[in-house]
Amino acid sequence: MRADETAAGGHDLRHHGDAEVRDDGSTLTDLAVNVRADTPPAWLLDRISASLPSLAAYPDGRAARAAVAARHGLPVERVLLTAGAAEAFVLLARALRVRRPVVVHPQFTEPEAALADAGHTVGRVLLREEDGFRLDTADVPEDADLVVIGNPTNPTSVLHPAEAVAALARPGRVLVVDEAFMDAVPGEREALAGRTDVPGLVVLRSLTKTWGLAGLRIGYVLADPETIAELERAQPLWPVATPALAAAEACVSSRALAEAAHAAHRIATDRAHLVAGLREFACSDGLSVVEPAEGPFVLIRLPRAAGVRRALRDLGFAVRRGDTFPGLGADWLRVAVRDRVTVNRFLQALDRAMTVSGAGGGAGVVPPPPPSGPSPEPRTSATT
Repeated sequence: MRADETAAGGHDLRHHGDAEVRDDGSTLTDLAVNVRADTPPAWLLDRISASLPSLAAYPDGRAARAAVAARHGLPVERVLLTAGAAEAFVLLARALRVRRPVVVHPQFTEPEAALADAGHTVGRVLLREEDGFRLDTADVPEDADLVVIGNPTNPTSVLHPAEAVAALARPGRVLVVDEAFMDAVPGEREALAGRTDVPGLVVLRSLTKTWGLAGLRIGYVLADPETIAELERAQPLWPVATPALAAAEACVSSRALAEAAHAAHRIATDRAHLVAGLREFACSDGLSVVEPAEGPFVLIRLPRAAGVRRALRDLGFAVRRGDTFPGLGADWLRVAVRDRVTVNRFLQALDRAMTVSGAGGGAGVVPPPPPSGPSPEPRTSATT
């Protein structure tokens, strides 16, 4: 169903999940950000540390760029390394000459913020809860010459079919697909990274979420050589630091890809456990989960969500508020996927938080016992 409007005020587009765990939130169990727990791994830290003696030299990104290109089966001319996906959105907003950019919401808000900061009037296509926040290509205006969509989408955790996303391509249109969380999807099904048959396709990838590198800032853009050249001209000299280049090369190695694939399956298992526990609140407490969830986070709707969020903080848990995402309101929260032990503790806290906030609860939700063996606590890391 079409829900198209001109972007306007009413949403804090600069609010991101790291705000939930700054200052007084630094001691909370972090379910607000989407950085994978227990990262970076020791072997990655070793690779980054090994680059430090060369800091006196200017960064040379050729090896990392070639490694990323090889990972996706592309020539290096189709790859641009960036200081995280956030820089890529700024480059797209400043470098590309577009007349009618459109952002498909709810999704990561930085693309719209970057476009607005660059002086563009940004259109919105709002996907609807009753449609499961699924993409209908007919909702996107035909005259849009830049379309931005996330896949899987933050914060809805919806994974759109690759061919549905590719169907948004048109002659004269730039199609930007944010695949920052695609490596958390088993098999990276529905990925467009590496495709060269979709006209105007620009794919953004981030290495900060899966590898816990939000403080290092590393990501990349995949696009046709002409677009890459335009974006590169808009970058400052030496935009990616030497340690980030070392991380990029390491994170696309065969060892890293195998570890990421294993982590994606573990995330899927832990997510299913979280969703099953959340469903227990559906009948008695009015909580609903956006399903099927395919990312490393889950979007939920519940009565008096703001009060529940505050109560959860008092109980030691940080979750992401949803009202800063266009298309969502004050009754939405995003919850990061964590291990079973942490999820069980969270579900018990949620039951109590809903009771004390007057949003329901008190149903005595008792999650199933965790598997044997210790399970790591989640890290507190900055993310989006």
